[in-house]
Amino acid sequence: MPADPAGGVLAYVGIGSNLADPEAQVRRALAQLADLPQSELLACSRLYRTAPVGPQDQPDYVNAAVCLRTGLTAGGLLAALQGVERVHGRVRDGRRWGPRTLDLDILLYGESCIDRPGLRVPHPELANRAFVLVPLADIAPEALVVPGRGRLGELLARCPRAGVA
Repeated sequence: MPADPAGGVLAYVGIGSNLADPEAQVRRALAQLADLPQSELLACSRLYRTAPVGPQDQPDYVNAAVCLRTGLTAGGLLAALQGVERVHGRVRDGRRWGPRTLDLDILLYGESCIDRPGLRVPHPELANRAFVLVPLADIAPEALVVPGRGRLGELLARCPRAGVA
């Protein structure tokens, strides 16, 4: 059971997989996120099948989003998420938009804006990606403000939903 995250920060995490039984990868990751230290899993979106971004010669993704209340710092949460990715066989080889067993991204960390090597929050492409916004809207109020970008409902209304099922 995770430590009590009372007084923690609400963090939203995007989840994606398109290799090695993606739906099972995402479901296992959800169980592991529920066990993160100093954290409590508050909500999870449904699973979405989405077209890949970038090279199209790869399988479709399964995407979801979760809301955690966490006592971890943003850097601590990132380290924990990367640990879960490694358990799933994720190898970070510098290739962008390629296939992967598991991808966990901090979308939002409270109201923080963070821009340092290896960690940018809000996620820089959040406002442009239906495969992130649609699952996020399942678990977050439309009035949720994405720092520097606007309200979730407005972002979702401007983002084409093609490729998200």
